[in-house]
Amino acid sequence: MDNKILKSLLVVEDKPGVQKQLKWAFEGYHVYVAGNRTEALNILKRDPCPVITLDLGLPPDPANASEGLLALDQILKLAPHTKVIVVTGNDDKQNALRAISLGAYDFYQKPIDLDTLGLIVDRAYQLYELEEENRRLLAQSVSSPLDGIVGASEQILATSRIVKKVGPSEVTSLVLGESGTGKELIAQALHQLSPRRDKPFVALNCAAIPDTLLESELFGYEKGAFTGAVKQTPGKIESANGGTFFLDEIGDMPMSLQAKMLRFLQERVIERIGGHNPIEVDVRIICATHHDLKQAIKDGKFREDLYFRISEIIIDIPPLREREGDRVLLAQHFLNLFSHRSGRSFRGYTEDALVQIDGYAWPGNVRELKNRVKRAVVLADGDYITKIDLGFFTEIDTGFSGATETRSLNLREGREQVERQLIHRALSIYDNNVTHAAEALGVSRPSLYNLVRKLDMKELDKQ
Repeated sequence: MDNKILKSLLVVEDKPGVQKQLKWAFEGYHVYVAGNRTEALNILKRDPCPVITLDLGLPPDPANASEGLLALDQILKLAPHTKVIVVTGNDDKQNALRAISLGAYDFYQKPIDLDTLGLIVDRAYQLYELEEENRRLLAQSVSSPLDGIVGASEQILATSRIVKKVGPSEVTSLVLGESGTGKELIAQALHQLSPRRDKPFVALNCAAIPDTLLESELFGYEKGAFTGAVKQTPGKIESANGGTFFLDEIGDMPMSLQAKMLRFLQERVIERIGGHNPIEVDVRIICATHHDLKQAIKDGKFREDLYFRISEIIIDIPPLREREGDRVLLAQHFLNLFSHRSGRSFRGYTEDALVQIDGYAWPGNVRELKNRVKRAVVLADGDYITKIDLGFFTEIDTGFSGATETRSLNLREGREQVERQLIHRALSIYDNNVTHAAEALGVSRPSLYNLVRKLDMKELDKQ
């Protein structure tokens, strides 16, 4: 493995002469150079450098330390374990101490002596490696059933809090979520948090088994019960005795089986097909579906009494498009996972790849993101995963089904996208009546026309 990739150093300095001096001064490091705060943050998003040297006097106000201190704050929010060495003028000790109080690792006063600064950088890197090893060991020794649920958004954290509370109980739980959101992962976490964690966890997907075979899979059968039943075979429910039985996609269970499932849930007793002896089974039941069961009840496709029996606790998993900030976090998690498995090393994602990851709607949710990253790790040629590696060939995803326009990371462009969508929606709702649409949008009719012209919406400008 290339040692330069492991020892990354970011130099944040706006003076070209000093940039050039420091660029070649650190032997054994891959040195990035940034001339301002924005460049530094963009580099850090692509490669989480262990050590950074940061000149506090940055543009647009190099005479003061305000921009440098702001850069320090944003760097530590983005990469809290990074060791930042602030570089100040020889008469600016006060700002250096302030930087230390904000989380900087150390400070160095100009004029720069390369040997001394080199020793400080080496020491910072060694400390970073030691702390990183401690974090790895701690993660290995203290595992949690929720470790597989990756995310920092309030939506997924709220779901995780519910799982922690429900896990130790015996209540029958219904996990709701779109395909690919991780319903079985939640079910496994509930099992691992329960007193049954050392007993079997048995899963059955109703949608994956033909209706004619589902009953025998659930309840088992006796020898000779039907053609091909050459021996007594316990069902999945019986196999989970003492543990947890996860019934995935229960919304696809045929009505003919729902009555028998309800009886089991009420009495905790089963009968194998062809058998006459009731068998008591002690299992915890967790169900899941991506269907709207309340609508299925109205349509006569799902029993209301069964719904109330399986939904003592309902756990909703948010779709990935609603989990702000988690898309990039999950992408990095999967990149680390698949890079390690394949024995490859990447510095991260290119900026345009990160924009696509964060802006795409992910109709396939976490499963789709996971598969795209896995594919990219196999196909990528460079040190960074690009949007092409991920299958994004244009600003509109045309490489996969369910193509969806990505959202711009630029604040002005993003605002304009939202304004266009709202104007189109209002005009559609009010059948192109501009007066009513303007009232719904909370603007005057002339203001709406001005917005249409500003957004260059030629198809509406003449209405």
